[in-house]
Amino acid sequence: MVTIPPFILSLSDMLSGIFPVIPTLFTTTNELDLEAQRRVIRFALESGAHGVVFPGVASEYSHLSLAERETLLALTAEEVGGRVPLVGGASAANAADVIAAGQIAMRHGIRHLMIMAPQGLGTDLAAQQRFFADIAAGLPGAEIILQNAPVPTGAGLSAEAIIEIAKAIPAITYVKEETLPSGPAITAIRAAGIPHVKGVFGGGGARYIIDELERGACGAMPAVELTDLHVALSRAFAEGNRAEARRLYGLSLPLLVSQALYRMRLTKHVLACRGLGNTAHVRAALPEMDAFTLRDVETMLADLREAMK
Repeated sequence: MVTIPPFILSLSDMLSGIFPVIPTLFTTTNELDLEAQRRVIRFALESGAHGVVFPGVASEYSHLSLAERETLLALTAEEVGGRVPLVGGASAANAADVIAAGQIAMRHGIRHLMIMAPQGLGTDLAAQQRFFADIAAGLPGAEIILQNAPVPTGAGLSAEAIIEIAKAIPAITYVKEETLPSGPAITAIRAAGIPHVKGVFGGGGARYIIDELERGACGAMPAVELTDLHVALSRAFAEGNRAEARRLYGLSLPLLVSQALYRMRLTKHVLACRGLGNTAHVRAALPEMDAFTLRDVETMLADLREAMK
């Protein structure tokens, strides 16, 4: 078994722990709901998040204009206020758009930028290396978190490809690994011993978080609706209380299995149930949650509330 140090719970040069991805909250008329946005960020911080991420896939970044990104990043930076690290999502289909998004984040003091290996470049290793090299050159001073997600969200690169890209680009200091199964890839990337790669985060909504942590992942970047549970799980794991970590993990799984189907729609519904959001409105094309699904989610939430007392 791989032994890892306890999570770093304060600002430092190392990112670790639970970094929830903040969704974009919309009104029923498809406008940004800035007050709900603030409530969700405050919930993440009050729940003990070790950092926050915005915008990620769970933020529907591909459905936001650059002006909306800037408005929301400014709001997020203001709410976080330097209390925990803030990771700015800058993913886009081409390097020029990534640089434009990254510049917005860096104007707000954000130096850690999460960037997806784009699906459009596929598994062409040379093309992916040029993509990240161009971004590193265009965003001097940025630390890149290379996000590797399966097709069709991302390129679904092999661990060997991620290792080669990271070796060639010193600005890549973290990897967020979300291909399935994520565990063996995390093990391989860590075993490569790339000096400038400080850590590997797990993804996939924290559906595989125990396996990822056992393999030495520095943390996880799940959606935000269960941040309090995920922080408690990470704390138990870091303290060596594997039984409690696994208990909390088991409690989370029914809801996270549904989240895998309904994605941001479920996240926003749960946030509304918790008094944090106003609607489950999404811009992304996602399945609707019918009355049977909503009743099932309500039951899951009731079980969680009882178990978390």
